[in-house]
Amino acid sequence: MQSLIQILYPPQCVMCEARTEVDFALCGPCWVETPFIDGLCCDGCGSPLPGQGEPEAGILCDDCMVIARPWSKGRAAMIYKGKVRRLVLSLKHGDRTDLTRAAGPWLARAAAPLITVETLIIPVPRHRFGLLRRKFNQAALLAGQTAAVAGVQYCPDALIRTKKTAPLEGHTRDQRFEALSGAIVSNPKRMALLNGRKVLLIDDVMTFGATFAAAAEACYSAGADDVCVLALARVVKDA
Repeated sequence: MQSLIQILYPPQCVMCEARTEVDFALCGPCWVETPFIDGLCCDGCGSPLPGQGEPEAGILCDDCMVIARPWSKGRAAMIYKGKVRRLVLSLKHGDRTDLTRAAGPWLARAAAPLITVETLIIPVPRHRFGLLRRKFNQAALLAGQTAAVAGVQYCPDALIRTKKTAPLEGHTRDQRFEALSGAIVSNPKRMALLNGRKVLLIDDVMTFGATFAAAAEACYSAGADDVCVLALARVVKDA
């Protein structure tokens, strides 16, 4: 039966629909053109840094040197440009939830230095009105896939977004932080789960980090011992 399914519906690249050997993967040309973040990167947000080598503790980008980060470490799987931008927009606005099956291993690979057996993976929450409009939280789908690949615990409703905010595209850094101040709190039903835990927050895109900051502060308020952040894509300067 499985062979028949593969004949009728052969695996396709998640970006261009070219034939691939397995489901939920990239073809060779798309893999080459996808700006994955490998090698030296900022320890605070995952932005790629000039030079060669593996990420090192304490090496920060210009933004993380001047913006207070309430989390301890951050990583991102890709740079938000080109094919990655189209992939993220297809997930968020084109109902391409199948893309999260491909993204799970990419995120788990990027976050490998941050994950331990005790890590609790939590998605950045959406406001209930946003869920009514879109029907799903892309961050929750990404977090669930990452947790499944990494083999660690996942809690989709550990945080609640209590304040509805307008789309933040085009807003300045200060405007974003002001809009999201106090917008995210811990779920009273899940506070015991967060207490004393190492938490990995996941979202689809990180721009200035205002959403991650609000979510990290909510985790610490619930008693989390350590909070790291992980984005599928990182907006970088001159990208």
